[in-house]
Amino acid sequence: MIFTETALKGAFIIEPEQLSDERGFFARTWCQKEFLNHGLNPNIVQCSISYNRKKGTLRGMHYQAAPHEETKLVRCTAGAIYDVIVDLRKDSSTFRKWISAELNEENRKMLYIPAGFAHGFQTLADNTEVFYQMSEFYTASHARGIRWNDPAFDIRWPFEVSVMSEKDEQIPDFAG
Repeated sequence: MIFTETALKGAFIIEPEQLSDERGFFARTWCQKEFLNHGLNPNIVQCSISYNRKKGTLRGMHYQAAPHEETKLVRCTAGAIYDVIVDLRKDSSTFRKWISAELNEENRKMLYIPAGFAHGFQTLADNTEVFYQMSEFYTASHARGIRWNDPAFDIRWPFEVSVMSEKDEQIPDFAG
C-alpha cells in the first residue's frame, strides 16, 4: 500500500499497490502492520456501506464526539465521490481547514480520516457505493455534524446538491 499524507496532519490518501498479471491484479486494501508502521489507528470494529442513487447526492458532514471519536477508512467501490474532510481538532495547526479527494471505482484510492475530523461526500455519478471501516461503534448520542455549506469552512462542492437528508440540511452553524 502507498501512504501519502495530505495537507491535514494525520489524514492520508492510501493507494493499493497492484500486483498485475494476465488474470488482472491483486492488491491489499488493509494491513494492520502497515497502518501501525505509519502511526495510524489500526482498530476496526465496524464496517458500513452507503449506496446513493443520484449524482449530486450529499452526505455529511458527520463525526462522533468524545469519548466515541472515530477514525474512518473510506473507499468508493462503485461510481465516484468528491470526498471532503474538515479538521475539528482545536489544538491542530489546520483547525477548520478542509481537503477533498476524488475516490472512485477506477483509482481505488482510500481516505484515512483521523479522529477529530468531520467527513462528508458528494456523489459524482449515479449508483455510487461507498465502503467505510470505523474504529468505534456508532453511538447515536455522540453523533454530530457540521453543515455542508457553513461559511466557517467555505467548502466548495462540485455540483448543486440533488439529494440530502433533512437532518443534514438542519445542522446549525459551527459554534467551535
